[in-house]
Amino acid sequence: MTAIVIRRILLLTCLLSHWLTTTTYAQVPFGKPRPATSGDIQQGIRRLNVLGSVLYIAAHPDDENTLLLTYLHNERNLRTAYLSLTRGDGGQNLIGSEQGEAVGVIRTQELLAARRIDGPEQFFSRAYDFGFSKSTEEAVKNWGREQVLADMVWLIRSYQPDVIVTRFPPDSRAGHGHHSASGALAEEAFKLSNDPKAYPEQLKLVKPWQARRLFWNVFIPGQFLSNKKPEEAGTILGIETGLYNPLLGKSYGEIAAESRSQHKSQGFGVAANRGAKIDYLLLKAGDTPQVDLIEGIDMTWNRVPNSERIQELIYQLNTQFVPTQPASIVPALVTLHREISQLDTSQIYVRTKRQEVENLIQQCLGLVFEALPADYASTPGGRMDVRLTAINRVNFPVKLTRLRLPQIGRDTTFTLPLKANEQASFTFSALLPKSLKPTQPYWLENPRNKGLFTVPDQRLIGKPVNPPALTAEFTVELEGLSFTFTRPWFYKYTDPVDGELYRNFEVRPDVTATLTEPVYAFADNLSKTVDVIVKGNRPNATGSVWLEVPAGWRVSPSTEAFTFTDKFQEQRFTFTLMPLSSTAPEGKLTAVVMSNGGRFSSGLRTISYPHIPPQTLFPPAEAKVERLNITVKAKNVGYIAGAGDEVPAALRQMGCTVTMLDEGELTKDLSRYDAIVVGIRAYNTEDRLKFYQEKLLSYVQKGGTMVVQYATPGGGGISQSGLKVSQIGPYPFTIGRDRVAEEDAPISILNPNHVLLNKPNKITDEDFKGWVQERGIYYAVDYGQAYESLFAMNDTGEAPKLGSLIYTPYGRGHFIYTGLSFFRQLPNGVAGAYRLFANLISVGAGTSGARN
Repeated sequence: MTAIVIRRILLLTCLLSHWLTTTTYAQVPFGKPRPATSGDIQQGIRRLNVLGSVLYIAAHPDDENTLLLTYLHNERNLRTAYLSLTRGDGGQNLIGSEQGEAVGVIRTQELLAARRIDGPEQFFSRAYDFGFSKSTEEAVKNWGREQVLADMVWLIRSYQPDVIVTRFPPDSRAGHGHHSASGALAEEAFKLSNDPKAYPEQLKLVKPWQARRLFWNVFIPGQFLSNKKPEEAGTILGIETGLYNPLLGKSYGEIAAESRSQHKSQGFGVAANRGAKIDYLLLKAGDTPQVDLIEGIDMTWNRVPNSERIQELIYQLNTQFVPTQPASIVPALVTLHREISQLDTSQIYVRTKRQEVENLIQQCLGLVFEALPADYASTPGGRMDVRLTAINRVNFPVKLTRLRLPQIGRDTTFTLPLKANEQASFTFSALLPKSLKPTQPYWLENPRNKGLFTVPDQRLIGKPVNPPALTAEFTVELEGLSFTFTRPWFYKYTDPVDGELYRNFEVRPDVTATLTEPVYAFADNLSKTVDVIVKGNRPNATGSVWLEVPAGWRVSPSTEAFTFTDKFQEQRFTFTLMPLSSTAPEGKLTAVVMSNGGRFSSGLRTISYPHIPPQTLFPPAEAKVERLNITVKAKNVGYIAGAGDEVPAALRQMGCTVTMLDEGELTKDLSRYDAIVVGIRAYNTEDRLKFYQEKLLSYVQKGGTMVVQYATPGGGGISQSGLKVSQIGPYPFTIGRDRVAEEDAPISILNPNHVLLNKPNKITDEDFKGWVQERGIYYAVDYGQAYESLFAMNDTGEAPKLGSLIYTPYGRGHFIYTGLSFFRQLPNGVAGAYRLFANLISVGAGTSGARN
C-alpha cells in the first residue's frame, strides 16, 4: 500500500449524499489556511483512484482507535469516518470546571482537532452522555432506543460505507453500557439501513444502503480468545497498522498518538508508538473475506458506469505530476473535472471525487481565499465590514470573475486576472439579516429531552458543528471552466505571543445578561446579592435589566437602566434577593433585558483553551433559587483546587469564607481553617501536594478537618502516573474503580448515630433524593479498621459498595475521603448534598482543635 501525507483539512460539513455540492467549506485549526505540500497533492491524486469507505462506530470521544483510523485514511486511501454516539458530556474534565453539555462542546472540538491530524471525518448522533452506565438496557432506555438507532441508520444511508467497524462488543465485555450499546445498535443498524420499511421518513433525502461487512475491532485479542462467545468463531483478520511512512517521516502510530493526545480534557496524552502493531477485526456480519477487510469489494472506478476515461486521466496525473511544479497538472485536472461532471452526479463517489479534484486544483495553484470580517462578532441586523481576499501564488492564468455574499445579498461580477503572488482584496459593508440566529451549537438550541438532544432538522443530525451562518463565494475561471470556492467568515487577529490567529465569526444577541452563579442557596431568611453582567454586543445599546423571581421573594432594586455607547461594553449590576418568609418556595430566577425594543434573556459563556477554537454559548439567563434547611459551623475553609470544579462557589453559598490554597498559601499557618477541602483529582494532578502532604496531615492531627474528594487510582486516561503521594490519608486505604452510576440508587445509612450524620444537620434518606447523573465514583477499598464507612449503596443487581465515604479521627482532628459526586450535586443545587457537605466541613468546628 502507498503511504500518504496526512491532510489537515477537514470539511466543516458532513458529506451527506443529498447535500454535497461543488463548493467546499475548508476547516483547519482556528480557520488558518494551511497550504498543501507536494506530498499532500501527490497523495490526493492517488486517493482519486480509491472509491471505498469505512465507518467506525463507538460511544464517546476517545473511544475511537486512532491508529486504525489513521491507517485506513492515510495508507489505504479510504474515505474514513468516526461516528461517536455521544459528545462525552457526562465525563470528567481535567482542564477546567465545565460540566455536562459544556464538556460535550469541548470534546466535540477535541475530536475535530484529532481528525484534523489523522484525516477522517467526524459524526455524532443525538445521544447525550448521561454518565457511566452498566448495561446496554440502561443506556438505550435513557437515550431512546429508536431515536439513536434511527440516527445510525441515517448516517449509514448518508455516508454509504462499504465496511462498518465497531470498537466494542454488544455485551458486558465492553465495560460500559454506552460502549456495549454502540456495538449492539451498530449490528441492528447494519441490517436495517437497507430496509425501506425502516425509518421510511428518511427516504425523502437518502436511499437505503447495505454495507458489505461489519467487524468488531477486538481491542484485547488475548482476552477475547479466552472469553469469546460461541457465535464468534468466525473470521479474525490481523492488519499491520503500525507502518512507517517515509514521505511523512512518521509512523501511523506517531500520527495516531498526536491525534489521541488532543483529548486533553480527559488527560489522554499518550506516547508515540514506533514499531509494528497489529489490529484485529472479527467479522460480525456480511460476506467472509480471507485476509483483508475490503477484500472482494470493488474500490475502483469500475463501480461507476462510463468511467473508463476517468481512469485513464487519473493514471496520467500520477505519471505526470512533478513535485516542484504542481501547477503543471492543472490543465489535466480541469479536464478530469469536466469528465467527472458528465457522469451521474446522484452517485456519492461522483460528487466526492469531483470535490477532491477541485481541492487539488486549489492546492496546485496555491489559491487562498478568505472572508475576513472587521470584528469577531455582530448581531442580527448589524452592519459589518468584511474583506474578501484572493491570491494565486503561481504563474498560471487564473481569472477572478465573481464575488458573492449569499446571505447578505451582495453579488459582484467582473474579470480580474490574479497575478502570481499578488493578493486581490475587496471590502464590502455588509448588513446582516435580521433573521440570523445566534451561533449556538445546533444541538443546544432546544431543551434536551433527558438522554437525547432535540434536533428538529433531520439534515443536521450527524454533523459535528453548525454549518457556517455567513459565507463568501469566490468564482474563478481557468482553462475555460469556472470553479466556485466557498469560505466561512473567520476573524483574523494577531496575538503578541502566538502570532496570527483565527476564530469563528459569531452572531450574538443584541444584549446578553449573565448571572454569576448557577445556584443561590438560602439557609435562612437573610438576603443575598445577585450579580448580573449585562453586555451590549452592538453599539448604542440602551435599556433596562431586572430579575424575575418566584412568588414569595423580593428583589431590589426592581430594575436597573443602562446606556452603552460602544460595542462589547458591559456593566455589572447587583440586586438584593430576599425571601419574604421561611416558606418562600424554591424556583427559578431569570435575568431579563429590554433593549432597543427587544426582550433578551440569554447569558454569554465563552469556553477558551489553547488547543481548540474559542466556543461561545448563549445559555438561558437562569439560576436556581434553593431553600436549604441547613446549619454550617465551619466558617473559614481552605480549598486546594484539583482538576476543576465549582465546589468553592457552593461553599460560599453556604456562608463560608473560602481561601484558595495555592503554593503560597500552603506555606502559611493552616490552623486558622475550620476545614480544608481537596478538590477532585487534586492528588492526581497537583505535584505540590507531595511536598505539603505531611503538613496537611499534621494540620489534621492538631485538630483540623480535611475532606478529600475523589482521586483516581491511575491509568484510565485520567492520570497515567497515578497518585502524587504514596498515601492520601493518615492510615492506608486504596482508591478503587467502584462507582454507583444510578443517581437514585437506594442508600443504606450504616451508623445513623454517627456525628457526621447528625451535627449540625440530621441526614436521612430524604437528603439523597434529587441527585443528578450518579451517586459517586472511585470509592475507597481495602481500608482498615481505622476507617469507618458511613453508607452502603449499589446499582441494580450488584452487591453493596461501602467506600463512598470513609471517616477516621486522627489525633484531635478528622479525616474524610469521599467518592460521592459533590462536584456535580452542589452546582446543581441538590439540597441534601449541601446538608451532608456542611456536616463534613463542620465536624471539627467550634471544638478545641487546630486553631487552639
